[in-house]
Amino acid sequence: MKKITFYTWLAFLLFSVLSCEKEYQRPRKYEVDLFKNEKKDSNQAYVMSEDEAYGISDMVVASSDISVIDSSSGRGKAIYIYSINSGDLLFSKRDSVISYPYRFLSNHRLNLKKDKNDSVYVFLEKLKGYKSIAEVKQIKYQWLKGAPVYLLDNEKK
Repeated sequence: MKKITFYTWLAFLLFSVLSCEKEYQRPRKYEVDLFKNEKKDSNQAYVMSEDEAYGISDMVVASSDISVIDSSSGRGKAIYIYSINSGDLLFSKRDSVISYPYRFLSNHRLNLKKDKNDSVYVFLEKLKGYKSIAEVKQIKYQWLKGAPVYLLDNEKK
């Protein structure tokens, strides 16, 4: 009988100790939002300013004669290959003269032309990856991710 009461008291004591354990919960009044000034809309992609794109890009070309010559979508990333048939080289870190038609790669479809007379800035960076495509299609540059599609005619208006 003494053993039963002893085990009963021991079980009651363990149950009491384990059930009384309480985790500390911080009151909500001490919460601090570190990113309250940031935009809450995460669906928008970051688009650089024109000056920022100029500073980062390896080559900038102004052209009104740009066309899609090849595209691939389905498995993996979408790839678009564009051809600049004529234009003006505005800035380059490596090449001083380019021969036309000049090809570049982009991972998304670019809305480059509104009218046939509209010229746009084409911000390019050195091609990263895509070695097999670069050799076959003779591509050295790709569209600078986050660069704006900036019309030259907007500058005059």
